Amino acid sequence: MGPQQRTSFREALALAAYEAQTDWPVVQALLCDDAAPYRLVTDELGLCWVHEGRHYTKLIVHAPLHQQLLADFRTDFWSYYRELLAYREQPTAREAVRLEQSFDELFGRTTGLTLLDRRLALTRQKKAGLLLVLRHPELPLHHNPAELAARRRVRKRKACPERSRRVSFGPRSPAGATAWDTMMTLAATTQQLGVSFIAYLQDRFRQAGQVPPLPDLLRAQAATLNLGGSWLPA
Repeated sequence: MGPQQRTSFREALALAAYEAQTDWPVVQALLCDDAAPYRLVTDELGLCWVHEGRHYTKLIVHAPLHQQLLADFRTDFWSYYRELLAYREQPTAREAVRLEQSFDELFGRTTGLTLLDRRLALTRQKKAGLLLVLRHPELPLHHNPAELAARRRVRKRKACPERSRRVSFGPRSPAGATAWDTMMTLAATTQQLGVSFIAYLQDRFRQAGQVPPLPDLLRAQAATLNLGGSWLPA
């Protein structure tokens, strides 16, 4: 097999192993952008509205009439997004039906601007993922926090303008990569939980036991959120 076939084969094996393993729960829904690698991870795939909105921001038109058409649509796009946010707070079956109909009206329009109409057609194809929130209101509408967390490592490789050099060239060995991943994950997790990272490290190094285990803190915080409620049997 060639390199592409080998990559596809490895990915298929990894997905099969993930579905078969019992050590970790297999996620029932995943919120992401519409990149192809995510499509087979789970049956229910929610799509990020912020990513979808960026497609319309990137459209470039020059005629004043076309600029106004695009501006009007962007206004309608984010107005609909705010309606979805309100639905998440107070979901009802009637409102879900109305929002689905509004989606068809918003993205089913014909503006006469070819560039915009083509983009609308592409969004219509993603209806199931973009409107997964109607069946599972506890899902967020975007995954920016996850993206920002992943960018921390990227920022360390970016150039330092004051000295015209890079902040870090990354780890030099597999052990270094593991250490880097571990420390950055701990730093991000403690921050999300409202725990001082320095206090956490001091507590662990001194074996003081004053800071509870992070899994316990995660479970306690998760218990206060409406996570997975719409998947439970009625």
